[in-house]
Amino acid sequence: MRFRGKAVNWLIGALSVFVFRSLFKTLRLRFHTAETTNPYAIEGDDRFIYCVWHDQLLIPIFGGKHRHTAALVSLNQDGGFVVAGLRSAGILPVRGSSSRGGAQAMRQLIREAEGKHIVITPDGPRGPRRELSPGVIFLASHSGRAIVPTAFSCERGWRFGVGWTNLLVPKPFSKVHLLTGEPIHIPRDADLRNEVTRVAAAMLAMNDRGDGLATRTPSSTSDATEKTF
Repeated sequence: MRFRGKAVNWLIGALSVFVFRSLFKTLRLRFHTAETTNPYAIEGDDRFIYCVWHDQLLIPIFGGKHRHTAALVSLNQDGGFVVAGLRSAGILPVRGSSSRGGAQAMRQLIREAEGKHIVITPDGPRGPRRELSPGVIFLASHSGRAIVPTAFSCERGWRFGVGWTNLLVPKPFSKVHLLTGEPIHIPRDADLRNEVTRVAAAMLAMNDRGDGLATRTPSSTSDATEKTF
């Protein structure tokens, strides 16, 4: 029975990856990334914690080729097929929590994701939607890794209700914008509440910019880089 469950999860994950990869081949991707925080780049030795809202997660998963990416999958989440899908997309899934277990759990997470960026949905797995939890701040302060705020938008897309959130799925042949900001360093002795406010403000600013890009005319998006990573 356990083998059958793993096989079913693998099949669902592989089929999902095939469908979304086929969709993303039709899209026009525009990258608006800080010089050192492109998650798909080959060069660079720094490894970051990428903060991604739950409803935007599909775009960064399939927006480029993942060469050194790990994603935190909650222990509370029934994520068997999620784990299988991430593996099929070239992403290392790490089961754990960004808010429980203290320094020992943080060291384990960093060890499992050694040499890779860590992607975290700071409003998951239970929400509220786009409300940043202190777990990502705790992880950054204890790991020494900087947080990179992100935003992902598209000119035309669908919204599908998934639990407490609504997943953004770009429509075929639409233009998609992928944004990353400057790294935010969190001191080890930082006040968690103040840092939550600071990172949440950066995420809000990035999303405002992403929403603005999605509604601008083609001639006004010349600052973007159209490239397949």
